Amino acid sequence: MTERFFLYDDTVDTKTRFVSFVGENQRFDLAIVQSDRHYGKHLVLDMQGNRFAIIGLDDLQEEGYLEYAFQLNEEDAEELRSFLMELL
Repeated sequence: MTERFFLYDDTVDTKTRFVSFVGENQRFDLAIVQSDRHYGKHLVLDMQGNRFAIIGLDDLQEEGYLEYAFQLNEEDAEELRSFLMELL
């Protein structure tokens, strides 16, 4: 067996918030992970949809980002964007 080559192997302290809310069309079950790892951005995990993204305020303002990252229609993405804008 060859020796494993790690690009990095770090352990960091995180703060994780689990939140669930119901929008007009769907339920959102999220885990929001905050650490120093991603330059102030949050790791947002959609536990129902099995998708995740590293998100900061700049990403929330980018048109189509949430729709693409979480495979949402415009209305559902706007509900998620509104919630995350309050949080971040």
